[in-house]
Amino acid sequence: METLVISLSHPYVGSSMDIKNIEEAANLISLGEVVAFPTETVYGLGADALRADAARKIYLAKGRPSDNPLIVHISRIEDVETIACDIPKEFYQIANAFWPGPLTVILKKKSVVPYETTGGMDTVAIRMPSHRVAKDLIDRCKGFVAAPSANSSGRPSPTKASHVYEDLQGKIPMILDGGSVGIGIESTIIDLSTAKEDYAILRPGYVTAEALCEVCGLQFRMGGVIADDSDCVPKAPGMKYRHYAPRADMVIVSGRGACDYIVNEATKRKELGENVAVICSSEHQDIFKEFNAHPLGSFQNLDEVASKLFDTLRDCDGENVDFIYSEEFSEEGIGCAVMNRLVKAAGGNIIKL
Repeated sequence: METLVISLSHPYVGSSMDIKNIEEAANLISLGEVVAFPTETVYGLGADALRADAARKIYLAKGRPSDNPLIVHISRIEDVETIACDIPKEFYQIANAFWPGPLTVILKKKSVVPYETTGGMDTVAIRMPSHRVAKDLIDRCKGFVAAPSANSSGRPSPTKASHVYEDLQGKIPMILDGGSVGIGIESTIIDLSTAKEDYAILRPGYVTAEALCEVCGLQFRMGGVIADDSDCVPKAPGMKYRHYAPRADMVIVSGRGACDYIVNEATKRKELGENVAVICSSEHQDIFKEFNAHPLGSFQNLDEVASKLFDTLRDCDGENVDFIYSEEFSEEGIGCAVMNRLVKAAGGNIIKL
């Protein structure tokens, strides 16, 4: 299969040519095909959410385990009532505050949503993105597009069309190139399908627990970590299988003396002829300049750190890095999501000093 990359205007303005290209992509989706497109978080791999055969094509293209649920993308809040039931009042408070935007909500599903889309679950994950390309595409697809991240399963999520092409060329018919995304990590996922006291954040993201509590007055517990060898079925993407992983082995070093430890260990590896990279803050990049330093941004600007994380992991792959050391970042605000992704990328390999 030839993969066609369609360039849209950057920034997107919705020109007549843009709309023509998006209509072509929507037509492919209506025929049961899959198309990659940008959102404000990462690039998504979209198919008709209400067609079982289309959902299966997503899993096939990604090499994704079939019990890993997909997220249904919509363009209007009222569309939720077509695919979900037993919707709690808190949903509307939260949706009105954070949609469109980087938040996914899990609710009980209606029968119109096939189990192929929900990973066999009786719940459905729903999001309304704010990116104009995504919104225009979903509108033209009549409102229901299942779309996980547009990468090979387990690889760092794509923040550029070139990342999608690297992973999925020859496996999907079209990529809509809308330029680099803004946030750079996937949406927050919350579970509202349970009793109110069990509401949980299953995947941290840009929308924080503090922000959710401010809107609805409820404390969300943190959940979502399932061991790879567990028999538990994941209720949301990114809960069980190793995610965001570079090809090189990776370790996170935390605690006092982390910089000295990384320098010492990286020096040993370099002397053995290994190509070592260090993911670090901009404050410490000079400390690691001899070891292929990759600064994500300042400790004081975690939004920038988040936006560069997946790009950096893919850069390490492109540089044929043998081993990656990473500094620890604060878990305040979006830093919780940054560390969630780093820990998964490292396969849980953390050295605490």
